[in-house]
Amino acid sequence: MIGVLVSGEGTNLQALLDAGLPVVAVASNEPGARALARAEAAGIPTAVFPLDGYASREARDEAMAAWLAVEGVELVVCAGYMHLLRPAFLGRFPGRVVNVHPAPLPDFPGAHPLEDLLAAGATRAAATVHYVDEGVDTGAVIASEPVPVLAGDTVELLRERVHEAEHRLLPRVVRELCAR
Repeated sequence: MIGVLVSGEGTNLQALLDAGLPVVAVASNEPGARALARAEAAGIPTAVFPLDGYASREARDEAMAAWLAVEGVELVVCAGYMHLLRPAFLGRFPGRVVNVHPAPLPDFPGAHPLEDLLAAGATRAAATVHYVDEGVDTGAVIASEPVPVLAGDTVELLRERVHEAEHRLLPRVVRELCAR
């Protein structure tokens, strides 16, 4: 059973839903995230855990992990979730939290990898699925699909192609992880 953490649009969540994967809960740190509406339209329970609603990140992550556990989540997928997870959360789901990232790792971690990649003159981006640990995109890479950088690429053009790769790769990797 899959729990998905989201902060924005939810296109990777939609890819998981379109693939027929057993998503049983969707949590967000952003009350207005479009991804929540996608989950609700699919009949999936949602909950919002805004940081300002808790005394600390640790308290927020503990509450979010507890909610996911009650919902029967066994694998957590970060799909555009833009907060680092604290040890209390990771300890609740040891080795069972994955993230999708729009660039090759470990070369381009962080919140703006496509901007960094283009500024560095890199010739390829990537859709990368990796395990989540306490660092910023430092967990072991599970799978990656290269995406070439084309002449004249802007961040927006490259992001569109990387999203297409993410929408193929993430459901495949999650399906494989669920089969283990």
